[in-house]
Amino acid sequence: MAKKMDSKQMQTLKKVLRYMKPYRFLLILSVLLATVTVASTLYFPLLTGDAVDYILGPGKVDFTSLYSILKKMGLVIAVTALAQWLMNVINNKMTYQIVRDIRNEAFKKIEILPLKYIDGRSHGEIVSRVIADVDQFADGLLMGFTQLFSGVITILGTLCFMLSINVAITMVVLFVTPVSLFVASFIAKKTFTMFKLQSEARGEQTGLIDEMIGNQKVVQAFSHEDEALEKFDEINGRLQKYSLQAIFFSSITNPATRFVNSLVYAGVGITGALAAISGHLSVGQLSCFLSYANQYTKPFNEISGVVTELQNAIACAGRVFELIEETPQTPEAENAVVLNNIKGQVELENVDFSYTKQQRLIENFNLSVKPGQRVAIVGPTGCGKTTIINLLMRFYDVNSGAVKVEDVDIRELTRKSLRAGYGMVLQETWLRAGTIRENIVIGKPDATDEEVIAAAKACHAHSFIKRLPHGYDTVIGEDGGSLSQGQKQLLCITRLMLCRPPMLILDEATSSIDTRTEIKIQNAFAKLMEGRTSFIVAHRLSTIRSADIILVMKDGHIIEQGNHETLLKQNGFYAQLYNSQYSY
Repeated sequence: MAKKMDSKQMQTLKKVLRYMKPYRFLLILSVLLATVTVASTLYFPLLTGDAVDYILGPGKVDFTSLYSILKKMGLVIAVTALAQWLMNVINNKMTYQIVRDIRNEAFKKIEILPLKYIDGRSHGEIVSRVIADVDQFADGLLMGFTQLFSGVITILGTLCFMLSINVAITMVVLFVTPVSLFVASFIAKKTFTMFKLQSEARGEQTGLIDEMIGNQKVVQAFSHEDEALEKFDEINGRLQKYSLQAIFFSSITNPATRFVNSLVYAGVGITGALAAISGHLSVGQLSCFLSYANQYTKPFNEISGVVTELQNAIACAGRVFELIEETPQTPEAENAVVLNNIKGQVELENVDFSYTKQQRLIENFNLSVKPGQRVAIVGPTGCGKTTIINLLMRFYDVNSGAVKVEDVDIRELTRKSLRAGYGMVLQETWLRAGTIRENIVIGKPDATDEEVIAAAKACHAHSFIKRLPHGYDTVIGEDGGSLSQGQKQLLCITRLMLCRPPMLILDEATSSIDTRTEIKIQNAFAKLMEGRTSFIVAHRLSTIRSADIILVMKDGHIIEQGNHETLLKQNGFYAQLYNSQYSY
């Protein structure tokens, strides 16, 4: 298990290094500045030792030499401060540029992920990966840049300086060093597992919060608050447990390494004192050596802290990279065709489709729609009506068979041109934070004010928009803010009216609108649908009586087909559905 974990960590580190590659110049500059900082810091104890040796006793101070050393000390301090400041600036810039690149790539991947990935996961958990996990990764990465390089260079530089002063005492330091490394390594392995579990629990918690806030009305309407609190408490308890364990193991690192480092300092003090008594070491050299011993052990404390943060950073980075490396939607063919001059001929040939392998949904589905025809799709809940829409728009690809537009398999078309050919209004409305006008012109950004107002009037949305505080410039919040469901649906219909695409998809497009307004909008739709191929999904069968073809679906199959009068005369399943809406 440990080997697998180590292997996974190494793979994540390699991916991090790949993101660092474009900034290798900054990385090299950071290492050079770290070297300058460490070299000047290590040179300072030598000057201190020399200064001590120039103070021989009362009345025997060599002020001339001491003054020269003090000037050097001032210069060294200035160089150290400047190099350290520049190094921190570069490390910050490099870290947040890398974080920006990772977030950009993660968001780009979300845009091209198949809908089954988005539909099959908590949205809050996905958000947690892009926001919280990347933030945690940034903290660890910044600490790594700031302390890891300088710590390693400090250890190597200190050893070189100590060897130049006294080899025997340096050997004492090296003898105790492996103990500190062993302690840090042991604790690091424990912390990675805990930080990974902590990150996963945090994502689960974010997902639950997002779900509860987005559906608070339903939660309160069905008095689900206690159950939601219980679920939150359970996740929060696990997050607390993993966080405490992660912090416990990580907090052991510093005192453990400090204990080992104290042994190093004591060993240097004893052996150095004996060497000074025997005349092999001057008092100034001893003070210099003790300073180096302290500086040598200090990076081990810092590096142990860095290792702990890096465990958290690597665990979080691993979750982000899992998202980035998810299999995207089927790429478009290299010679994908751009759909132009759309007349509206649509065919489904022997289509088989299911969301999961265990549950078959649509089997051997065939449909031929001529340009300008209105096709209504009806049937009980779960029969596959909306699934047909998903296949027409290529939100999902068929398992077998083909969907064709203008005699071309849609898998050979560019997605953009295919979807531009459809205008779609769904039962689930979507409005983004922004002005009313910005939401209407999503499909036609260059629309004039006159065109927007004309579309709104056609949909009977103009009157309620004018009553808003700033009319078409009124800013609404995410998903429509305080607008009613009916008003939000009217804005989505206005968006469609403005684009006037060659083909239409209306999936319960007027489900949230009052009957009087619905009749007016149905008349507007009737004008809009003239000469356009239209697919209409509706539960209220009174709204689709004028359709050219009515497809009656059940369990993924077309069981009846014809116009309204023909299907009523057949007295079959459609007649039962239709009559049931008027029976009391």
